[in-house]
Amino acid sequence: MDWDKLRIFHAVADAGSLTHAGDTLHLSQSAVSRQIRALEESLNTTLFHRHARGLILTEQGELLFDATRSMNKRLEAASARIRDSEEEVFGELRVTTTTGFGTLWLAPRLPKLYEKYPDLKIDLMLEERVLDLPMREADVAIRMKEPSQADLIRKRLMSVRMRLYATRAYLAENGTPQTVEDMTNHRLICQSLNSIQVSAGATLVQHLMTQDIHKLFTVNNYFGVLQGVISNIGIGVLPDYVTEDFTDLVRVLPDLESGEVPVFLAYPEELRQSQRIAAFRDFVQDEIFSHRRKMREAAEL
Repeated sequence: MDWDKLRIFHAVADAGSLTHAGDTLHLSQSAVSRQIRALEESLNTTLFHRHARGLILTEQGELLFDATRSMNKRLEAASARIRDSEEEVFGELRVTTTTGFGTLWLAPRLPKLYEKYPDLKIDLMLEERVLDLPMREADVAIRMKEPSQADLIRKRLMSVRMRLYATRAYLAENGTPQTVEDMTNHRLICQSLNSIQVSAGATLVQHLMTQDIHKLFTVNNYFGVLQGVISNIGIGVLPDYVTEDFTDLVRVLPDLESGEVPVFLAYPEELRQSQRIAAFRDFVQDEIFSHRRKMREAAEL
């Protein structure tokens, strides 16, 4: 099979349109169409169903697209390794983590990374779904459990616990619960139990639900829970790392917390020598060290 035709086929399959693929490849629609027809003729099969709204892959087209997608990931990995042979830190780094950690902890700290490496481009992908690092769906991941995928370099960064928080204003107006039974007098803000979340957080919420709490506000991520808490809607279940940046939060029922949640940084073995990965890893580790120190100092006050 002709490599150039495969490249064009991949762009068309990815875009679902001859026109959009042509724009990406800087080719006319007719030129793209000719290449696709020639590829279909060489394989003696139909790769696309054509209809008014675009193109849909046939079963044979899906098989070929799986192959070209894998090839494309490997080429991206090779390209990244070649670029990373330079000492200068630049280019794109695709980082994946959870919505809560990405919005509440990581993103507010990225200006420090950009200040040190202004030519580094971060593509931050916030997903509860675990992306496939060996298949290059992302370059580096920060997850709330140890990665199970093979061929990954992994490092434990810290531990997190889910705790109850409210604002000073809310507690001044509504009172501070002294026992878990007192939570029946407050609105609980938490992730819904059917949303993707760490099991330790879900277990804590299930325990609170045994108190027959009638007033409830559920959200599908911790960013939404935090917004509810700082809007004085009620008392929220939040990861303990939020207290460093949101100093108006007061911990409620300090003897009640979730089990320990480990936080891991991971990246593919083949990116071991990546200068971008090293820069990001060192930055996160430095910020974690600073975070721990501030948490210790706050606990001693």
